[in-house]
Amino acid sequence: MDMQELYVKGYTTAEGIFSPAEMQAIFAAIEEAGNLGSPSNPAFRRTSDLFAIRRFLQAVPAVQSLIFTPRLNALIKEVFGPGYFPVRSIYFDKPPGSNWFVAWHQDLTISVDRKLPLPGFGPWTVKGDHFGVQPPPNILEGMYTIRIHLDDTDESNGALRVLPGSHCNGIERYSSSTPNTSEDTCRVPSGGIMVMRPLLQHASSRSSAGKRRRVIHIEFSNGRFTCRLELGRAP
Repeated sequence: MDMQELYVKGYTTAEGIFSPAEMQAIFAAIEEAGNLGSPSNPAFRRTSDLFAIRRFLQAVPAVQSLIFTPRLNALIKEVFGPGYFPVRSIYFDKPPGSNWFVAWHQDLTISVDRKLPLPGFGPWTVKGDHFGVQPPPNILEGMYTIRIHLDDTDESNGALRVLPGSHCNGIERYSSSTPNTSEDTCRVPSGGIMVMRPLLQHASSRSSAGKRRRVIHIEFSNGRFTCRLELGRAP
């Protein structure tokens, strides 16, 4: 893994973090959860363009031991440092032919189990049965994200596009869907991961080649809070 790229550009990728057998076990756990998930469960969102599971590590507990393998745990400790734990997790499944896209943005919200008057935390949101909140900038600046790619991902099926170095600019919002700066496309094969900083500006395009794109997105922090964060198996 290119540590210099992560710090300078705000992202890096690594191949072969999960074996084909490990991928199949993760697929099976997600498929079983999807079949058993109640349509009324607010964690599960299914449309013609998207299948998503919010609070993924909590909603599908069977994946926790499959994701946090000794290899991934060692990588987390080596790259992030000690004391990091999940604060937000989502599973995305963009089916072939999806016309769903995401405009340029930063990941500014973490999941918590209750709303408390904490200094510097806000605004607050409510999605389904849980609260989301934007923590203070210093916490966001210390966070990392791991995106586990279950399918080969490139421009044709909505690979993430990023603005290298934009994580150094603090919290900023683009008024245009096409920023006037160079961008990178993050191509990642199945079983590989992308590590990024949540403040990195990123977007994704529509699928164009009839290929599926499934990604597990997990954000990590070593911040200490007075309220309990999203349940998950900390590395």
